[in-house]
Amino acid sequence: MKKIVLSALVAATFLGTSAFVAAPGTSANATRVEKAAAKTYKVQPQLSTLGWEGKAVTHGHNGTAQFTGGELMVNGNQLVGGTVTVDMTTVKTTDIKDADSNTKFMGHLNSDDFFSTAKFPTATFKITKVAYIKGAAATANNANITGDLTIKGKTNSITFPAKVGVKNGVAAASGTATVDRTKYDIKYGSKSFFEGIGDKAIYDDFTLSFNVIAK
Repeated sequence: MKKIVLSALVAATFLGTSAFVAAPGTSANATRVEKAAAKTYKVQPQLSTLGWEGKAVTHGHNGTAQFTGGELMVNGNQLVGGTVTVDMTTVKTTDIKDADSNTKFMGHLNSDDFFSTAKFPTATFKITKVAYIKGAAATANNANITGDLTIKGKTNSITFPAKVGVKNGVAAASGTATVDRTKYDIKYGSKSFFEGIGDKAIYDDFTLSFNVIAK
């Protein structure tokens, strides 16, 4: 594997105009009340996208993965929670055109050095907080999303900016999150754990970019 960076297109139909007005900070009790009143929007895997681009010191790769389902919780016109699931066995690399090289690379990515997909076939992200950005431009990220990311059986909290919107019965969220892979027991090629690997090192951080559509 090389450092993984997931990149995806924003759905312009739903996110071209910010659907949210920035919300002030709320108490934990207010958040619970908000979620209790929320409606469930089902994630549409066929409309949602997930991609990745990985980098090491001297090279990089990119590819895709697939959402299998989940739900977004909506209160009024605001996203307040949700969970999405990714099928880790669908991770592919698209830049390696040689079939044999591609197969070898993916075999390593699926191995215990990286994602151990036979043991951990799914990854999940559960939203725990959505903080809206006051005065965000229509074309800019309008919220900071915090949630629990589980990969390879390890769960850590991450926060990242995103663009979210609800319009005509459709909820959409897109963004990019930076993740330290070593927190998920993915330490292969990390200079943080292996000395003297020089230009064979793989960066610890990877970024996940996504476009999730729910109805």
